Amino acid sequence: MSVSTSASSLPQQAPLAASRKRPFFSAVLERAISPLILLGAWEIAARTGVLPERVLAAPSQILATMGELIVSGEIGSNVIVSLRRVLIGLAVSLSLGTALALIAGLSRRGEVAVDSPMQMARTLPFLGLVPLFILWFGIGELTKIALIAFATTFPMYLTLYSGIRGIDSKLVEAARLFGLSYPQLIVHVILPGALPSFLVGLRYSLGVSWLSLVAVEQINATAGLGYLINNARDFMRTDIIVVCLLVYSLLGLATDFLVRAIEHHALAWRPTFIKD
Repeated sequence: MSVSTSASSLPQQAPLAASRKRPFFSAVLERAISPLILLGAWEIAARTGVLPERVLAAPSQILATMGELIVSGEIGSNVIVSLRRVLIGLAVSLSLGTALALIAGLSRRGEVAVDSPMQMARTLPFLGLVPLFILWFGIGELTKIALIAFATTFPMYLTLYSGIRGIDSKLVEAARLFGLSYPQLIVHVILPGALPSFLVGLRYSLGVSWLSLVAVEQINATAGLGYLINNARDFMRTDIIVVCLLVYSLLGLATDFLVRAIEHHALAWRPTFIKD
């Protein structure tokens, strides 16, 4: 009886396993249907003339243009120029934002001296500063890099400052009981404790850097993704514009993935409640 019962239960396990898998695949299919329908409608509207090319090119044409730009090397050379601007501006902002956050976070006097001007400066309109930066730095690369650095300094400052001030006071008291000096306290307790906030600020600053790059590359640029967009606008090449926007988004996604990988390894010691 027990053998027949166990044998009869075996065929029932396969349908149960399959039924558990079906919801996942059906959910993926359901999520893919609407984008595919939208792309199909977009292609049909563009091919039939309902959606003029000067308004928005067809998806197939956008893919073909992307292939041409990749093969010719035009997209690669301009991506390198844009990456260089972002990396230099981000390096400046990380150095400045980190230094200011340490000054304001570790000292009451530093907070009084630094925090109020930073809170005032971060509310200034980014595009409104473009004419002033051009007067100060000219219309060359320095203006573009300075604007990117200005825009990305504040996320780093705010998140790191908040992380330093959010250190558990019990950890500080325990470190003092163990005889750590103030410099040792900063190195072994405060900086590791503020590292998660620093990495969050880095991710946020990277996103802001790509957004600001779109604006700064409109300023007398002779290379870069913004330069390609400007040229495409003059000739009403919406396919090139969409390709450049896709590249912007892919670069943003790639850099965010890189920081998340660094975060995963750097914060491996941190306990987590998230299950796989």
